[in-house]
Amino acid sequence: MAKTFNINGACKPESHYMVNLTSRVEQIKKMVDAGEYFVINRARQYGKTTTLQALAQILKKEYIVVNLDFQTMDAVSFHNTENFVATFAEELLDTVESAPEEIKEQLHAFIDRTARINSLNALFKIIKSWCGSLDKPPVLIIDEVDSASNNQVFLDFLAQLRAYYLKRPNVPAFKSVILAGVHDIRSMKRKIRPDGDQRENSPWNIAAKFKVAMNFSPEDIAGMLETYESDYTTGMDIREISAMIFDYTFGYPYLVSDICKIIDEDLSGSSEFPRKADAWSRDGVNEAVKRIIKEDNPLFESMLGKITAYPELKPLLQELLFNGIPIPYVPTVPYIKDAAMFGFIRNENETAVISNRIFETVLYNSFIAEEFAKSKLYAAGVQEKKRFIIDGHLDIRRIMEKFIETFSELYGDEDEEFLEKTGRKYFLLFLKPIINGIGNYSIEPQTRNSERMDIVIYYQGEQNILELKIWRGNAYNERGEQQLSAYLDYFHMKKGYMLSFNFNKKKIRGIQEIVIGDKLLIEGIV
Repeated sequence: MAKTFNINGACKPESHYMVNLTSRVEQIKKMVDAGEYFVINRARQYGKTTTLQALAQILKKEYIVVNLDFQTMDAVSFHNTENFVATFAEELLDTVESAPEEIKEQLHAFIDRTARINSLNALFKIIKSWCGSLDKPPVLIIDEVDSASNNQVFLDFLAQLRAYYLKRPNVPAFKSVILAGVHDIRSMKRKIRPDGDQRENSPWNIAAKFKVAMNFSPEDIAGMLETYESDYTTGMDIREISAMIFDYTFGYPYLVSDICKIIDEDLSGSSEFPRKADAWSRDGVNEAVKRIIKEDNPLFESMLGKITAYPELKPLLQELLFNGIPIPYVPTVPYIKDAAMFGFIRNENETAVISNRIFETVLYNSFIAEEFAKSKLYAAGVQEKKRFIIDGHLDIRRIMEKFIETFSELYGDEDEEFLEKTGRKYFLLFLKPIINGIGNYSIEPQTRNSERMDIVIYYQGEQNILELKIWRGNAYNERGEQQLSAYLDYFHMKKGYMLSFNFNKKKIRGIQEIVIGDKLLIEGIV
């Protein structure tokens, strides 16, 4: 059976095209060899399970591996200590290949509820005896710990693991414990001491820092595509395609695989991309990204749900997206920590940035969608849509002209602070219905700041560069023209667009053309 790109569940080397995980697994094994207890804390669909399965296969040569998945344990299992002990004992028996008969009998007693005491203390005494009987060190791996992360029984379980960790090497215990999930288990708190001391401590403050990069590098992606190319010989430019995929995804594993899957299964052989060679191209990657952004997939649904569940995330994300305000990446600040934990942001030179360009566009669309019903600019874009499409081509100049006219009528009397904060969002509100269904847009990350933001508008295979900026005087504007001209060189284009929000009372609204070298700039003032 031919291999496929997988976006559902763990990847298997014999069935799926995968990046080479050897380096990551070797780095994690060094932590196991050092006897560390740690957490692999990453956002949803970030390849945690696939990595753990690859790790378990390597560890089995030197260790007894207990590989559990808390997602298979239902809510009843965490209802009380007795249920948890019984379920954990059953999972342990199912996972471990061999154990002394006496240990098996004691674990079965927990399952059958015939044990004298079904408690965590009793369970860990048996685990201690079992660990002491082994000829190889035991390692405990628990995936999907989020299934129990808000549960007191699980917190007590972590506290027991912590206690045995601190007693090593005098007491037999797991050589290493690895917990994997979205939430950072280290931040969970409980009252460890029931004797009246009310200090709150983490039941997992023994965890070592996990520094292994889980996102895919351009080289990782290229390696996966080389395997694909050896099967199909498409003639793709692997270096260019892998760099493009990385540029859109910053190596987010699910997004990388989804782009490749769409190109391979949906675009190849279509009327637009009749051959695989046609699909594995710049146009193919752009089309795949456009389709992903329109998907209603579980990853996006989960992310957007977090914004509702954690209201403090919304203003942070809107500041980063629409206003380009630099926000320091301080992981001790709760909303920064939560935004990073759920995959919204990453640390770039100690500054918080949106994790990748696909998430960025999904968030833009989501925030803009909240304003559709009440936005007169969106309604104007819908009403005027047909006049902006000329012989199948998008007329950016006409879009700018109509936006300037409509925006000035609706918001010309608003104060500067209001306009500066909302101008970009309102332009995207106007643009969205015009390109909806056919086109797409993305924001160039290196130009997004409080002064400037470049939008790449994709429509019917064509690209247009439009710079949104705040007017800061003629000298600043001339520098902006030079920057845009240089940026057009990067895209191998001769025409670009600039829309400036000018708050001078004596400004002259409208459109003008500026020639810089061999570039034509269409500039609008609103």
